[in-house]
Amino acid sequence: MGVVNVTPDSFSDGGRFLSTDAAVAHGHRLLADGADILDIGGESTRPGATRPVVSEELDRVVPVIRELAAAGAVVSVDTMRAEVAEAALEAGATLVNDVSGGLADPRMLPAVAAYGAPYVAMHWRAHSDHMTDFATYDGPGGVVATVRGELAARVDAMLAAGIAADRIVLDPGLGFAKRGEHNWQLLADLAPLQELGFPLLVGASRKSFLGTLLSGPDGSPRAVEEREHAHAAVSAHLARAGVWGLRVHDVRATRDALAVTAALARHTTAERSRQRSEA
Repeated sequence: MGVVNVTPDSFSDGGRFLSTDAAVAHGHRLLADGADILDIGGESTRPGATRPVVSEELDRVVPVIRELAAAGAVVSVDTMRAEVAEAALEAGATLVNDVSGGLADPRMLPAVAAYGAPYVAMHWRAHSDHMTDFATYDGPGGVVATVRGELAARVDAMLAAGIAADRIVLDPGLGFAKRGEHNWQLLADLAPLQELGFPLLVGASRKSFLGTLLSGPDGSPRAVEEREHAHAAVSAHLARAGVWGLRVHDVRATRDALAVTAALARHTTAERSRQRSEA
């Protein structure tokens, strides 16, 4: 899933693709690099971000979605608002990616159900301007058990709203109301989330916990644009873990990492088969 941020303030590339023409051109570049889905968003969810008004979010994303969908791209809309989701689906989007999992807008789940659209529900606790206040996971099982339980509750809400089970994708929400250690714990132990029985989408691309890991001698985090090698390693790990999708900024680098992972898996399987046949 290639990211197209039609925003002035996203942490990675805010402002670079704010115009419709720039966003559409970027979407085509991501497709050429191997993106399966283009995720179009008009609201930054970086820590501390404030929300645009609905009309502004609509003006940002709908023209981009319309052009890319008309060109044959599979498009998702990254939004927490039912009104934006509905307009995006009418414009040609086929999937709704809601970082709030339906918690930010009570109309979202019924709207998605009415359209029959696939729906990505992320683990979420609060809006970006104060989500760090909720980064506490002191209960039994820590962050993994808590995220699993809270995602399971969202699944119940989605099913009750009429969203079909085969339309649901879950996202552990790396970086959303989570500190660095929480992100690493989730990445290291995805199995409990996968046991819920739904595909997983994971977005680790360029996030601050990678910058912190790669901090320089003076303790300064690695710059956003210099975190891609670390993200490629995370992508390979997630591929081996069997996640459904990766939400990324650099599609080509991720495709390279996945190609290596797939080649190693094929050759490992072939070698094990040879050893069994010779035993």
